[in-house]
Amino acid sequence: MKQKVLIIGSSNTDMVVKTAHFPRPGETVLGGTFLMNPGGKGANQAVAAARLGADVRFVAKTGPDIFGKQAREGFEKEGIDIRFVTESPGLASGVALITVNAQGENEIVVASGANMDLHPADIPDQAFDQVGFALFQLEIPLGTVQWSLGKCAERGIRAVLNPAPAMPLSAQTLKGLYLITPNETETELITGIEVTSGEALQKAAQSLIAQGVQNVIVTLGSKGIYLASDGFTGIIPAEVVEAVDSTAAGDVFNGALLKALADSATLEQACRFACRAAAISVTRMGAQSSAPYQHELASFFNDHE
Repeated sequence: MKQKVLIIGSSNTDMVVKTAHFPRPGETVLGGTFLMNPGGKGANQAVAAARLGADVRFVAKTGPDIFGKQAREGFEKEGIDIRFVTESPGLASGVALITVNAQGENEIVVASGANMDLHPADIPDQAFDQVGFALFQLEIPLGTVQWSLGKCAERGIRAVLNPAPAMPLSAQTLKGLYLITPNETETELITGIEVTSGEALQKAAQSLIAQGVQNVIVTLGSKGIYLASDGFTGIIPAEVVEAVDSTAAGDVFNGALLKALADSATLEQACRFACRAAAISVTRMGAQSSAPYQHELASFFNDHE
């Protein structure tokens, strides 16, 4: 049975430059292709889930500028419920400056703007109505995330936290989460355990579970993901593709994961589905522009196989 999903998070405009290598401090590098795309972790995840067929409600804040207007138009085009996306007078919409090197790796600097003006008072109770799963990230105020997690607990909504960008998190924030999806860097910052081996992965996951998280996914880039759950514990490998841009691969993974869970998939099934969606995204430039549609998952891998 398909359930409505709620995503509360950031909306940015991404300005991307592709270059052979990242500049060192003080160095100017002549880049190549320039792209300007809609982005922001929350918005990326909402679009990824919607393109894969999820019933998505998105809550965010933009500025009263052209970037905010374009973002809202884009969400509406994707069929996303944006009744609770509001504006911050006097603040710019969020912007991300992204450099992508020849290996498809990226460096990102974000000017948060209106994203950091999203507070509990901006999120009415109706935003949580008829929701089965909710997904959060950390490009909005942590206090807003914590308040929203409390609302999910009250409503019996299963909460998923993608703890990016990386920051320390209290046991109070972690307790009761249905699922957390850090990458290796975020896992180390939250748990204090450097993820350098399979044993370290297990130890870090158990540390998070001991703090009240029900299930743990550690994303491992091209190596896939590590899942710790009652039904399955171990590595699920990534699909092998030629990467051109890893921007938003994690966001596509999280959006796809939420879609599959809302369709009653097991965590293992949801992870395998999300790995395929993320693999497609790294073969394309951009953030939301890289998110695949449902029909592309089968056709892409059939063509490549």
